[in-house]
Amino acid sequence: MRVGLIVDSACDLPYDFSRKHDLFILPVTAVIDGQTYIDEHDPVRTQEFYQSGLLQKGHQTETRAFSAEQIHDLFMEKIVTQFDVAICETVTKTRSLIFQNATEAMNSVLANYEGARHAAGRDGRFFMRVIDSKQIFAGQGLLAAHTLKLIDQKVSKNALRHEVETFSDKIYTCVIPRDLHYIRERARRRGDKSVSALVAFLGKALNITPVIFGQGAEGQPAAKTRSFDVAVEKVMNYATARVEAGLLTPYVSLSCGLTWTEIEDLPGLNRLRDACESNGVELLLSQMGITSSIYVGPGSLCLALAAEPHSFSDFQ
Repeated sequence: MRVGLIVDSACDLPYDFSRKHDLFILPVTAVIDGQTYIDEHDPVRTQEFYQSGLLQKGHQTETRAFSAEQIHDLFMEKIVTQFDVAICETVTKTRSLIFQNATEAMNSVLANYEGARHAAGRDGRFFMRVIDSKQIFAGQGLLAAHTLKLIDQKVSKNALRHEVETFSDKIYTCVIPRDLHYIRERARRRGDKSVSALVAFLGKALNITPVIFGQGAEGQPAAKTRSFDVAVEKVMNYATARVEAGLLTPYVSLSCGLTWTEIEDLPGLNRLRDACESNGVELLLSQMGITSSIYVGPGSLCLALAAEPHSFSDFQ
């Protein structure tokens, strides 16, 4: 029985890790200044975006989920013909239509897959499930890495689904937005009023950089700092201490909307690397994808790990 894992372009993971584990990326459409791009997590294209400045302020940007029809066609062509069981983990459904569209596509596929499987020479039934990861960016990447570990352990499809759905609630995420004005404007266009104009103004006027912390995509400010570097160091200190205290899966996922040179200069990164190596934890370090960077803003950072209940201040 061949089991495949599907994630969408909002999921941040190292490209080599995704390739090694045959991860299928469900693309997202990015629209920048009226031009349409398909985000398939191509590292060369991602690097070009960072170098071109297309993700900077002053550009009109948005992301659009593939339609149910587009997803159906991809599933029939790429998934039904290659796998016997497929798990599709989407970015949290509170932030995107991907879960809804993928679920609609899955229902159509499950009713009509026989011909495609027969033509591809695959016998037997096909099983598929779409799961709301309840995560964003690095958090979604962490869930995917844990899911791949379970697949390698050859757990049953029912146990796999149950474990993935329950494990998602154990993931904690830190987000450091580089520009609160960018986030407020993006939220305003989506009709999300959770980031007020006053907060955005204070962030600009006083150079406040918050650390947003919480389970999954539902975070609250856990620290307010006067510089991005100070915020990064706080997050690195938190992650290092949490790694040393113990995790529920041997991964820390870290995605950064920066060039690789800037990533390597992040304060505290090498200390986190050393802690991970000493404790048998794999640091999944990646450049934030085009979709993620458009959503939270260029220059931002997202870190995720899975652990027992705790607060950010417990590890400062």
